[in-house]
Amino acid sequence: MIERPAAIDASESGAFEDMLRTVEELDTPDGYKAELIRGKIVVSPWSKLRYLRPMRQLRSQVEAHAPKGHVTETSPFLFVFPSSERGFGPDLFVADEAAFDADGRHADGTELSLVAELTSVSTKDSDWPDKLDTYGRVVPVYLVLDMQVQEITAFWDPSPKGYRSRTTVPFGRALHVPAPFDFELDTSGFVVPAENAENAENAEGNTEGNTEGGEL
Repeated sequence: MIERPAAIDASESGAFEDMLRTVEELDTPDGYKAELIRGKIVVSPWSKLRYLRPMRQLRSQVEAHAPKGHVTETSPFLFVFPSSERGFGPDLFVADEAAFDADGRHADGTELSLVAELTSVSTKDSDWPDKLDTYGRVVPVYLVLDMQVQEITAFWDPSPKGYRSRTTVPFGRALHVPAPFDFELDTSGFVVPAENAENAENAEGNTEGNTEGGEL
């Protein structure tokens, strides 16, 4: 079982369209997703079971304040960013319904109004900088829930050089989610009990010590 993201060389040419076709043709195991990160196809597991409760609470609050005509989903869809040759499958997203009118199996990343990721230190090391840079150029709001340190960060105000603003609060404190949502997010339901958090941290440490991520 892959416990950490593993990279696959898509093709010798490395052409973005070739990589997208490769992703579409991959026989990805149930419970795993394939993304285009840093010029490689990266296969990684979907969220852990213990993330379901905070994910549902996050979705219900975000959905209530989503822009008109936008859908809030946790379904596995790949959003592509051709200008940076990236393709990401966020844990939760809000996007214009028009993004799903086209044929094919990947959607236009510029139609996103919000993305959210539930992560930890181990996964943040591999995809955090790349996703932050790409989302920070086009997506109005990016929420990152660090389940290990139990805090949430909101990034907003995208620009050609990335997000101009950010706010971080610990779980349990309200977080303002900026426009086009503009509401106070209740994060008290994201808190993981201390015992579970400690076990999760130990599990992450054991995984890093015993399993090497790499190219297949």
